[in-house]
Amino acid sequence: MLDKIELAEKKFNIEFEGISNLEKLEEVRIKYLGRKGIFTELFEEFKQLSKDEKPKYGQVLNQAKTSAQNKYDTLKSELDKSESEKKVYIDLTLDGRNIELGSKHILTQTLDEIKQIFKGLGFSIYEGPELESDHNNFEMLNFPADHPARDMQDTFFINDKFLLRTHTSPVQVRLMENKKPPIRALMPGKVYRNEAISAKSYCLFHQVEGLFVDEDVTFAELKGTLVAFLKQFFGDDVKYRFRPSFFPFTEPSAEVDVWWQPKGKEGRWLEILGCGMVDPNVLENVKIDNEKYVGYAFGMGVERIAMLKYGVGDIRVFFDNDKRFLKQF
Repeated sequence: MLDKIELAEKKFNIEFEGISNLEKLEEVRIKYLGRKGIFTELFEEFKQLSKDEKPKYGQVLNQAKTSAQNKYDTLKSELDKSESEKKVYIDLTLDGRNIELGSKHILTQTLDEIKQIFKGLGFSIYEGPELESDHNNFEMLNFPADHPARDMQDTFFINDKFLLRTHTSPVQVRLMENKKPPIRALMPGKVYRNEAISAKSYCLFHQVEGLFVDEDVTFAELKGTLVAFLKQFFGDDVKYRFRPSFFPFTEPSAEVDVWWQPKGKEGRWLEILGCGMVDPNVLENVKIDNEKYVGYAFGMGVERIAMLKYGVGDIRVFFDNDKRFLKQF
């Protein structure tokens, strides 16, 4: 029995020497001090000894195991401390790390540019809620009860009274109800239409609407404002045209087209905004004297503007979050 104890102690000391990591230390612990380890087996064998032999070998066995356990505990503490110091160590002599910062989405960049241009033309920025009432979204803007835009195929209705706004025009209503003319405002924001998704249309898009209400406002002033915007945004050589149109809240009304030439494809006219003189009924609805004040309004889709400027052929890529596309801008 004594030979077995001395041999176990000798083997433990040999294997213990040179241990430099916690993984190897754990292997040695399991082998010698674990539940099925060598010292545990020796204690099981010790139990079979006679009463006369137990005092002779018990003290030696306890000393051998205690010595091994103390060596293990000491080295374990040292290695734990060393590992902890490694984790928090910072080498201040190393070069700094480059941190990749995110960038603005191309639609945000486009919207910012649009807002800056109109700010330079004297417009102030106003925003409103995306969840709107039928009253503000349609009724106050002179939409008849049987207008197609009220149909479920065009509008996301929440219930009979509320919906996801189909344009940012309700912000105009809120503004005119709470502010006296003159009003020169720009209203950007998200809008929603229950439309089939395709290369040219999406169920969610961004819109910018403008409103100017004052005395003696003319359609010529509206046209001059929009032409100034087009030339600042697209350049002096931009090709544009105004076409007569119809909108319930403006009269007369027009649409503005810009020549669209995507890379590698045939060019064509693309409608980018609608505009017109504010219908007197709308002014009357918001309690503005339509005998004294006149106004014009316009609205444009930010996605369409971005498609034109950057030659993008599919509106869906703006919402795909494909880094290969986004990194180009």
